[in-house]
Amino acid sequence: MTAVWHAIVVALALFGAAFFLAGTLGLLRLPDFYTRAHAVSKCDTVGAGSILLALALYVAPQPEALKILLLLLLVLLSSPTSCHALAHAAHHTGLEPREPRAGEPS
Repeated sequence: MTAVWHAIVVALALFGAAFFLAGTLGLLRLPDFYTRAHAVSKCDTVGAGSILLALALYVAPQPEALKILLLLLLVLLSSPTSCHALAHAAHHTGLEPREPRAGEPS
């Protein structure tokens, strides 16, 4: 592996870790279920996707890379789908989004 290849792998892994951090902050800071679910779903999909892509590139000539890429495909399909299903179920049970208070940015 060349130094450029290692730099790409490290950059993808750091990018994924930053997205996981953003999703965690969104989960802690956002006001209601729908915005929290949106933040976690998007950050989880991109974060896990880039980390799995970094792992696949790291072990590229080995057969495990194909297994990691299949796992990446599973994450890319299941995370947004499950978040949509949760938000749909929450909406049908009557969970309303939080309304902004007076003087609060919307």
